Amino acid sequence: MIRAVLAAVVAVVLGLPAQAKIDIQEVTSPGGIDAWLVEEHSIPFVALELRFRGGASLDAPGKRGAINLMTGLLEEGAGEMDAQGFAVAAESLAANFRFDARNDAVSVSAKVLTENRDEAMALFRSALVAPRFDEDALERVRGQVLAGIASDAKDPQEISSDTFAHLAFGDHPYGTKLEGTADSVSALTRDDIVAAHSRVLARDRVYVSAVGDITAEELGVLLDDLLGDLPETGAPMPERIDYALPGGTTVVDFDTPQSVVTFGQRGLTRHDPDFFPAYVMTHILGGGGFSSRLMEEVREKRGLTYGIGVYLYPMDLSEMMLGYVSTANGRVAETLDLVKAEWRKLAETGVTEEELESAKTYLTGAYPLRFDGNGPIANILVGMQMDGLTPDYVTTRNDKIRAVTLDDIRRVAAELVDPEQLRFVVVGQPEGLDASN
Repeated sequence: MIRAVLAAVVAVVLGLPAQAKIDIQEVTSPGGIDAWLVEEHSIPFVALELRFRGGASLDAPGKRGAINLMTGLLEEGAGEMDAQGFAVAAESLAANFRFDARNDAVSVSAKVLTENRDEAMALFRSALVAPRFDEDALERVRGQVLAGIASDAKDPQEISSDTFAHLAFGDHPYGTKLEGTADSVSALTRDDIVAAHSRVLARDRVYVSAVGDITAEELGVLLDDLLGDLPETGAPMPERIDYALPGGTTVVDFDTPQSVVTFGQRGLTRHDPDFFPAYVMTHILGGGGFSSRLMEEVREKRGLTYGIGVYLYPMDLSEMMLGYVSTANGRVAETLDLVKAEWRKLAETGVTEEELESAKTYLTGAYPLRFDGNGPIANILVGMQMDGLTPDYVTTRNDKIRAVTLDDIRRVAAELVDPEQLRFVVVGQPEGLDASN
């Protein structure tokens, strides 16, 4: 769960190039569906990205895994076509569709050629509005999900991440695997899948972006046809849950020569006034690859790990500051002591001018590298909408990075970074390390 959402966070934060000449149009279809559009007519190709807020967190009580399983079935037959017929039709149109469930959103994307757009969108519409959920497809995809659950149960990284999430959030959707358990998934019926579809794929929670060879008028008509027959409203959103996990160490015994560690503390929301100082600060601490403090102390100086990282992790309903590391069982205690020492150093003294300028140079310079095609741009734009950002963010983002000062980071570090509240979940057989919680 955590790793999947981290990837989404990184994509949205890094976003689009600072100086890109991007004309983002805010479009409203005749039927009232809002979207962002970037017209690019030089290539006869359109990327369409949809996000349905709530995602797998909208599973009905006792039906954990239903929305994930439903999402996996959307291209396994729709309308008059069974799974094979749908796949053949998509291939013949050179259309690419993708369906993905995360805790905060179901993501749906389409990439189609202009010459096949009408036929491809009709096929795409059938997957969204009229999926078949045939029993044979249901059993096949259920088997794939169950195999993934069984594999995760033997993966120390997954165990560490899942244990941390459960300790932090308990029975809230954030605290349970969105794939569900073997028991919950095995018990799901076709009726449960149909119900899951209407809980999350609804017009009141959809965000849309399109990039490519399409006009605003054409997009409006397309969206009404594509989404007009979905339910107007879906299931109520889950309640917000504050991260309140106390500091300490949890050890999960697992027979492996290396221990895997997830660690973290409370974070801050994407709209907190201190988000950008915290973002730059976290990059210096553990998000800057080989240049980060943790990488320097833990890998470069002592050779304790191949990699260590820390990220801000704002979700729709909670937020954390989260990290990971793996190391030999005999070096875990030393590694955790180093992490805590760097946490404390940051809280007490902030960062240096050299570190700050280096981080700004990297974060602003890396920005354009994300602008690499219609699909990635559409994905980022829809994420911006879900984050409540405005179109001018693409030109103001780097200014916000450059505006961060040493005093900003010292203040935020003193207020946010808390070594006493740092929680570690260790999966392995660490030597000389006792669980304190």
